Formats: sequence, structure tokens, C-alpha cells
Amino acid sequence: MYQLVLVRHGQSVWNKLNLFTGWVDVDLSEQGVTEARQTGELIAKNNLDIKFAYTSVLKRAIKTCQIALEVSDRLWVPMQKCWQLNERHYGDLQGKNKQETMDQYGEEQVKIWRRSYSTLPPAIDEKNSLREQEVLHYKNNIGIMPPKCESLKSTVDRIIPFYTSSLVPALEQHKTILIAAHGNSLRALIKHLKNISDDDIMEFEIPTGSPMLMTLDKNFKVVNLDYLK
Repeated sequence: MYQLVLVRHGQSVWNKLNLFTGWVDVDLSEQGVTEARQTGELIAKNNLDIKFAYTSVLKRAIKTCQIALEVSDRLWVPMQKCWQLNERHYGDLQGKNKQETMDQYGEEQVKIWRRSYSTLPPAIDEKNSLREQEVLHYKNNIGIMPPKCESLKSTVDRIIPFYTSSLVPALEQHKTILIAAHGNSLRALIKHLKNISDDDIMEFEIPTGSPMLMTLDKNFKVVNLDYLK
């Protein structure tokens, strides 16, 4: 049996401001730090023997992971940062207020961009200052060209190879691992492992700072998935 502890990062400052975030590297809010600490407390309460941790390369996930490990007295656990666990790229919506975007384009259109499986949001303009920053950062420091936008399907397409090449071997070696990531990268992973339909995944929501425990059998089939209590 294998265990995946899955947690969406604590509330970020842009979550608090109701902004589309995507690949923009924003920090945790005060509430987000509290949620990360609560994650660590739940890990300790449930005596989870975490031996390895993965995060995205975005600070809100990294800090959530670090805080949770520290609070659960497991700061010694090796942690690997992987861009494949990044949030989906929200394209030109990044940095925009969600309510104002609904006022401009209509609630139904914004819901399609946010929740449909394969519909892409508008691509980010190359002259957008956020785009200039992310291209510079990812090309120079990560060695990839960031996408201009992503759907949930795009996120699934990058998660599945990462799961096969990295997460499965890590589970085989360590048995219990922590993944601190993002709403859509975790939705993508759960969709793949639980074989959730394209329609049903639209309504599947993961709150910030609420860790889940996924148990898998020896064949890596999901036995149980539930929030830690």
C-alpha cells in the first residue's frame, strides 16, 4: 500500500484579492500561513510517515510544504521542486479580478474558461509584463518556455508523464510522500488516478490548505481518498 498526501497551497495574497494567478509567483497570505501550519498539524495528528515531498516551483506551494513539514517535525524530509506541478497557466486572465472578468465576459464564459476540461482561456500577450517576466525566469532558471495558456486537459497532459516517471518510483521507494501543489495540478492528478470523467471533474473543487490522503494498492489503484481530520 502507498500513500499520497495531497495539499493545495494555503491561501495566497491573490486568492484573497480574487485574482487569477496561474504561473504568477505570489506569496501566501497570513491566512495561507495558518492553513499551512494546520496541514502540518494534521500530518502529525495522523502519524503520516512522510519520507519525501514534491512541490511546484511557485513560492506559495513551496512555503506551504516547508511550513507543513516543519510543524509536523519532518523538515528533514527531502523536497523536490518541479514545474510540472505548477498551477495551470491562465493565459491573459492572469492578474485580472475574477468578478470584473465575469462582468466583462459573462459568468457562463468565465465558468467555461475556469472549469471546462479542454477549453483554453485567452492566450497571454507577449507584450504583457507578466509574460516578459515569466519567459525570462523559466528560460533562464528552469530551462523551459512557459505556455501561453492551458486548459485542465493541458495540465493533465503534463501531469501524467510526471506521475509515471517521478511519482511512481518515489512511492515505490518511500511509500508515503507529500505533494504540495495547486488546485488544477492536483485536480489533474486525481482525475487521472481516479479516472474521473471530463464532465465530473468540472465540479471537483479543492479548497486551499485542506490536505487529503490518497491510499493506493500495490498496483497503484486508488483505494481511498479523503480529507485529513
